[in-house]
Amino acid sequence: MSVARIDLTPDLRIGGGALAELPDALARTGCKHPLIITDRVMDELGYLSRVKGLLEQAGLASGIFLDTVPEPTVACVEAGLSVYRTDQFDGLVALGGGSAIDTAKAMSARLATDMPMHALKVPHIITHKGPPVFAIPTTAGTGSEVTRVTVITDGTTDEKMLCMGPGLMPAAAIVDYELTLTVPLRTTADTGIDSLTHAIEAYVSRKANAFSDQQALGAMRLIAANIRTAFHNPDNHAAREAMMAGATLAGMAFSNASVALVHGMSRPIGAFFHVPHGLSNAMLLPAITRWSIPGAPARYAECARAMGVVSADLEDEAACTKLVDELMALNEELCVPAMSEYGLDEERYHALLETMAEQAAASGSPANNPRPPSQADMVALYREVWA
Repeated sequence: MSVARIDLTPDLRIGGGALAELPDALARTGCKHPLIITDRVMDELGYLSRVKGLLEQAGLASGIFLDTVPEPTVACVEAGLSVYRTDQFDGLVALGGGSAIDTAKAMSARLATDMPMHALKVPHIITHKGPPVFAIPTTAGTGSEVTRVTVITDGTTDEKMLCMGPGLMPAAAIVDYELTLTVPLRTTADTGIDSLTHAIEAYVSRKANAFSDQQALGAMRLIAANIRTAFHNPDNHAAREAMMAGATLAGMAFSNASVALVHGMSRPIGAFFHVPHGLSNAMLLPAITRWSIPGAPARYAECARAMGVVSADLEDEAACTKLVDELMALNEELCVPAMSEYGLDEERYHALLETMAEQAAASGSPANNPRPPSQADMVALYREVWA
């Protein structure tokens, strides 16, 4: 039996009202002058002023970088670093979705080494610790607050670069579901299916282990039981809280077991066509799950059982069929479009199939899939999901 390496966020505060714990989390690391990494939506919603107010009440000065972008780029990271270097900042408070948290993690990694961003992508493993990152997610989705992963787009090549290593693990995560109550329905759907994808892929990954299995199964139970309610009744606190807990558990699971083919093929779609990450995962999930099932039918059947799709005694083959049916039904109910319906340029999409398959393979994620794909397999899957 192989030994699993488990990395966890050392300080996790979770629950309604957890945001108030931020000053104490900073105090535990000795951080006294953080730079807040966020965006203008967080400012407009009043979340930025709440964070600033908490810090001021604790006697802490802070700065602000407001220019994070939905799919973080090297240029965005470098712009943040320029602001960081203007003062004696000693930490990074990331407020927002996965993009703000990924940006802060990348900034910390860059500050720990002189290496440029492209040199930090896999297979390089980031071990050096930069300034501490305090992650405050405002979506129930990416799980970036508890992962040793960040994804940054190289604007010159349109490559989404996967960066990994214990040096990227946030120093603390403040997981307050109340911050998700204002999230738009489209974001609720996309980030929710992203979380579900994290959990499923972590469970079927060739790097899965007994520890990550428990987080993955727990995440699937919470997400499957609550995602529809959170989408149709966004003010339902119980559903929002369950989705936030599920997203964090799924983040822990995939951080310690890795994602697989869905994520590997999703990243190039986001890079070339700027499809939001969670949405491109949702577009891919049913077809890739169907294709991957022969590699681990017992594991996929267990996913169906954890999600409450089938009874515990249904045999594996039927359970796997029901799982794919459920993923397709979920996409339909949450209004996930096909690639062809989203507005992508069809000619450019098909011209880039080989390039996208190459980039997917280079990320390493497809190799974790229970049924490892060839480049030709990925090209065929890209063609299938177009329609």
